[in-house]
Amino acid sequence: MTSEKLDRRKKYTRMVLKDSLLKLLKQKTFSSITVKEICELADINRSTFYAHYQDPFQLLETIEDEIIADMRKYLHTYNLQEKEDALRMTEKLIQYFSAKHEELQILLNKSGELSFERKVRHVAEQFMMNKMTSEEKNTHLPEYVSKFIISGSIEVLKIWLSEGRSESPKEMAELINNLINHGIYGQA
Repeated sequence: MTSEKLDRRKKYTRMVLKDSLLKLLKQKTFSSITVKEICELADINRSTFYAHYQDPFQLLETIEDEIIADMRKYLHTYNLQEKEDALRMTEKLIQYFSAKHEELQILLNKSGELSFERKVRHVAEQFMMNKMTSEEKNTHLPEYVSKFIISGSIEVLKIWLSEGRSESPKEMAELINNLINHGIYGQA
């Protein structure tokens, strides 16, 4: 058997396992999901599961880490100092979130676990703190501001994902950027 066939088979197996876990997370909490259930839904045997992952925690972490890696890539592509870049970055991130809406909706709202949301917050906070000047970092104000902005943005996106994404990613990016730059009373 060629290595290309093995790679495709591996990719397919991992995709089916991820999809199965996400389907189960729609129905129940993560802590109540078993390897047996994942395997039955994926139509694979347990030994195949264990050939890829140690346990459901590692499978969930793999799903989360892939999204976090993509998020980091988007964040580091743009210069936040430029307003247009900040808007484009936010729009690209929201487009990505829209494409991954089912996974993100499950990971942010349904799983009952907060690990993914903590990871998202951590990446966003690191990004914002890295963009601040050394003078800004010497006070607690930037930390408060970044936590406020990130928390609000995540909550807005959770609502947007759960309510069917009726606004476009561009509209959501503009809304979030306007709230960040002008506050709720600065809205026109």
